[in-house]
Amino acid sequence: MSVPLSVIIPVYRDADALARTLAETDFSGAELIVASVSGDDSLAPLRLAHPRSVWIDAPRGRAAQMNAGAAAAHGEWLVFLHADTRLPAGWRAAIELANRDPRVNAGCFRFALDSASAKARIIEIGVRVRVALLGLPYGDQALFVRRDAFVALGGYADLPIMEDVDLVQRLRRTGRLHRSVLTATTSARRWERDGWLRRTARHLTLIVLYGCGVPPARLVGLDPARRSHPAPPGGRMYL
Repeated sequence: MSVPLSVIIPVYRDADALARTLAETDFSGAELIVASVSGDDSLAPLRLAHPRSVWIDAPRGRAAQMNAGAAAAHGEWLVFLHADTRLPAGWRAAIELANRDPRVNAGCFRFALDSASAKARIIEIGVRVRVALLGLPYGDQALFVRRDAFVALGGYADLPIMEDVDLVQRLRRTGRLHRSVLTATTSARRWERDGWLRRTARHLTLIVLYGCGVPPARLVGLDPARRSHPAPPGGRMYL
């Protein structure tokens, strides 16, 4: 029998990206939960078009929204998917494979950008090197986690940035990371908007500073996409 799966998508003012992901990804056989911010009326048409999905409201912030989605989920594995990332064909089989090894408590897919630019290929190679050497995937690789392990760790920490890195680091202390050969494809729109070099340099700066112990509440000021995120009250957990 197939292992029960729940896919959790946090979204904030990104209805167009979510619409594309819902249209181009096969979620059949899985529980789909969209965690949005209360008052986001732009999602109303999508709610009507996808009545079988679970739509919940949550406090603003990716960590808070994903924790809210996890709290509503029933699957044995939780798949945390960004609104602008599309899962590959066969994604369920990849998680089934990970599920066979009881030592594995989390996994990720390969990273790819939907751009024909050679710069996109360079970034993809850099991500693969980071994951191979450091065992550190980011959220745009569609992290999947055993529900029991996620709950035992208290879920995502209430951080304004680096919440995915923090979770992966904690998961690696208690189990193994499964790296699927299948590719999850993320929109290149933010690299194209911000500049390939500028956005990549910003990401590298953030992870280096985080590794050096700079608090996420200070790092968030370096990321325009999260600059207006409210500061957390001391790294509180949600689960």
